[in-house]
Amino acid sequence: MKVVIFGLGYVGFTAACCIASEGHEVTGIDVSLKKVQAIRNGIPPILEPGVEEMLKDGLAKGRITADTGINGHLDDADLAIVCVGTPSAADGSHNMGFIADVSHQIAQALDPGRARPLTVAYRSTIRPGSVEELIHPIFKAVLGEKTDAAVALVYNPEFLRESSAVKDYFEPPKIVIGTADGQPNPQMEELNRNITAPTFQVGYREAEFTKFVDNTWHAVKVAYANEIGRVCLNLGIKASTVHEIFKSDTKLNISAYYTRPGGAFGGSCLPKDVRALQYIGVDSGSNMPLVESLIRSNEAHKHRMYEYAVEGLEPGARVLLAGLAFKAGTDDLRESPNVDLARKLLASGFDLDIYDPGVDSEKLMGTNLGYAFSKLPRIEALLVDKPTAEGTAYARVIGTNATVQDLDLPEATDLRDLGRLP
Repeated sequence: MKVVIFGLGYVGFTAACCIASEGHEVTGIDVSLKKVQAIRNGIPPILEPGVEEMLKDGLAKGRITADTGINGHLDDADLAIVCVGTPSAADGSHNMGFIADVSHQIAQALDPGRARPLTVAYRSTIRPGSVEELIHPIFKAVLGEKTDAAVALVYNPEFLRESSAVKDYFEPPKIVIGTADGQPNPQMEELNRNITAPTFQVGYREAEFTKFVDNTWHAVKVAYANEIGRVCLNLGIKASTVHEIFKSDTKLNISAYYTRPGGAFGGSCLPKDVRALQYIGVDSGSNMPLVESLIRSNEAHKHRMYEYAVEGLEPGARVLLAGLAFKAGTDDLRESPNVDLARKLLASGFDLDIYDPGVDSEKLMGTNLGYAFSKLPRIEALLVDKPTAEGTAYARVIGTNATVQDLDLPEATDLRDLGRLP
């Protein structure tokens, strides 16, 4: 198939590489000329294991191209995948501006007389009802009575985790395909032909709500575990022992993955989707006390982790923060609790160094770049290399994620690992 992908961030770029690796022809479209030029030169715009090799292989075989505009790329395309951002609006809802803009551009570029409809699959997290109440009306306004003959709309949420996105693409926990009638779409069937996973063919709204349910549940697990962790810290209870007991119950407690007391939740998905679900609850007249408390609980945990990190330190002490991105092995700083921690350490007067081999201030792009510099204007001066991190005498090393395991620290190092409470 010929596949056109709109938005070359973490989801879109990873999908482009994975789809091309299966022999499909992929064109990625993004408004960032810098990002497009980097891809054309074989340089991934993100840090994610496996994508660089796949990009270079796709370029060498002529399966991957990139552009800043639609031009004629849709003329002979079989499938378009929309992966643009849906950031939080001021009221907590998703800002659907990028979705609306791309939908309008696609509608205008479509030939109403196509031999068969172009399948347009949306992977961005969107409020239930968005396809029926926003996206379809946009296509209808441009194409009129020829809409259904020109386009087949699909909602196909993704379940990729940063630092394991390639593996997650080919081995997803499930595949969810939302269509107007809940029936299979031929192009999506072909796209997923080599992927084995439970598959759900459902209506738009069920598919749209899936990501909210999943991400909010993950947020619930993290926040609950961290509330327990705070109580353990305050009462002198070994949180690791409590967690060991809790996770042993795989029959009722479901999973140990998100239940270890440690760092706050963050990243580009959980915070914004929790806020959006809170808005949906209010907007629909629903009462959701736990969901409404999640962000407040997470902020409280961020502050408690700061207190725990600096406990007993002298004012102005030299400190190393190991791990700035919200997850080791990525360069995603968006809503990373570690960025907030770094900001608090600086505001309190500590002499701060930051070690994170995945973060290069010169390679940050888009919202990732904006978030990093708005929170940490001095980020370039704060980042240190591995020899400096290992060879400097710090009053304390604060580990925030698995990045700290990359360091060979002296045995006497005062280390506080926020990712795994004692």
